[in-house]
Amino acid sequence: MQELEEDEALYVHHNITVDKGQNILRIDKYLMLKLQNASRVKIQEGIDEGAVKVNGAVVKASYKIKPLDVITVELTEPPRDNEIIPQDIPLDIVYEDDELLVVNKPAGMVVHPAHGNWEGTLVNALVYHFQNLPTHRNGEIRPGLVHRIDKDTSGLLVIAKTEQAMTHLAKQFFDHSIERTYNALVWGEPKNDEGTIEGHIGRSLKDRKIMAIFPDGSQGKDAVTHYKVLKKIRYVSLVQCNLETGRTHQIRVHLKSIGNTLFNDETYGGNKVLRGTVFTKYEQFVANCFKLCPRQALHAKSLGFIHPKTGEFMHFETELPEEMKSVIAKWEGYVNNE
Repeated sequence: MQELEEDEALYVHHNITVDKGQNILRIDKYLMLKLQNASRVKIQEGIDEGAVKVNGAVVKASYKIKPLDVITVELTEPPRDNEIIPQDIPLDIVYEDDELLVVNKPAGMVVHPAHGNWEGTLVNALVYHFQNLPTHRNGEIRPGLVHRIDKDTSGLLVIAKTEQAMTHLAKQFFDHSIERTYNALVWGEPKNDEGTIEGHIGRSLKDRKIMAIFPDGSQGKDAVTHYKVLKKIRYVSLVQCNLETGRTHQIRVHLKSIGNTLFNDETYGGNKVLRGTVFTKYEQFVANCFKLCPRQALHAKSLGFIHPKTGEFMHFETELPEEMKSVIAKWEGYVNNE
């Protein structure tokens, strides 16, 4: 229904050589026969994003395969068939009723089981604490999940407890009527105190593990981020972001595109000195800041939506986590003492 922000693992590569006797067939249909765990929609999305190549070249879904074609496939990981293991992991529940709950996810917790993270996730905790959660609308084993945030992003998530709530909330995300506010600590001071960043986001054609902006709209999906500078601290700034869409790594990619990479975002180069001096003392100060907040400084601070049963608008807000507060205070102290 919608592309949601998530730190997705990549599917294991497939290298398929078409049989000599294979009849001419559309590549999406052919891959449906070869990749049992991947839906046709997922395959077509992968093709659109350049994840499928034939003889080294990106193709369209309408491409007709020929005998001895060499197909390389790199897709986001399909759902795992195994049952999710319930685990007694504490949850920070901000709100709960019969239809839904709102949780404050800590940084470092993966939202749902995937390659390399089959246990210790938010979903493992949810199936332990709650019975009969609705599954994802596509049948994927992601009980209660309506949206996701990256492993190293902290903050609010709404979880559906009934099928009605799942459908109703999913539609609000699809309609972009959900209100989501993030706080991000970024390198430098944005040129404008507020603005809107637009640009299609899809997997990078050079590195499939990261996302990239495609200004001409040739790849990926449309993405819109509104931002406002809350605090300038010379070398870094605290920025508020409101999402219209929820693409994978959207805030991280959009802010980097205007020259303000998230502080300590290893994936996008924010884990090194991007502003300031080259003096050893300064570099050591920055290193100490990285230790205080050992992840990208991004927090899903508020969430607003229409309750699926009562029709009431509900708004939730949470404090910045201590590691982000500490880093901001440390930067303010540094600048004040210069």
